[in-house]
Amino acid sequence: MDFFKQTFTAESLQEGQVFLLDKPLGWTSFQVVNKIRWHLKNLTGLKKLKVGHAGTLDPLATGLLLVCTGKQTKSIELYQNQSKEYTGTLCLGATTPSFDLETEIDAYFPTEHITREKIEQTLGRFRGEIEQYPPVFSALKKDGKRLYEYARAGLQPEIKSRKVTVSTFEILQMNLPKIEFRVECSKGTYIRSLAHDFGKALASGGHLSELRRTKIGTYTIENAFGMMSVLNEPASTMKRVTSN
Repeated sequence: MDFFKQTFTAESLQEGQVFLLDKPLGWTSFQVVNKIRWHLKNLTGLKKLKVGHAGTLDPLATGLLLVCTGKQTKSIELYQNQSKEYTGTLCLGATTPSFDLETEIDAYFPTEHITREKIEQTLGRFRGEIEQYPPVFSALKKDGKRLYEYARAGLQPEIKSRKVTVSTFEILQMNLPKIEFRVECSKGTYIRSLAHDFGKALASGGHLSELRRTKIGTYTIENAFGMMSVLNEPASTMKRVTSN
């Protein structure tokens, strides 16, 4: 997809644009959308502007977030359905209720028995179509409430497993108890659950300590804006990706 500079008008934003953004650590996807909406409305004088994102990133994750405006918000589901690529770090030997560092470690496990060979053998169990349980600390809804609402109230709602596809799961670097990895997967895959389940399969524990989304379909993080550069740059010089 070609990138180029173009002057933005209220009309062009209403017709629809797709921005590639690099979500910062600690921001929710909702906060990114709100900030971009405010910024574009402020620059163009629009009183109303539809803005939405195509695939949530957790606050502790960074990386590629597609933000759509105007009529392009109708295509959000199409973007969400595309495959994703992530890089990250999982830590063996300990678990957390949220499967990442949003919550504190609740249990420790031995790691002395884990070898590179055992890790490579176990990776194969998490490639292809797999059954996965979403984390209880997630925004999925059950009976009208977000799962994390149950979790924060100390409740354990029944969660159904789902089938997802992991086309690539490889180790980039290993320095136990930490493992740096790369994953390519289908829509709906929870990398937190993958880290948790991988640790369990190694007869230990595991949680996600770092995550970065690097690709959505053919869109890559290399072509994304940092949030600060977007908010400090005049609208007349903002790059965008064409929707054609």
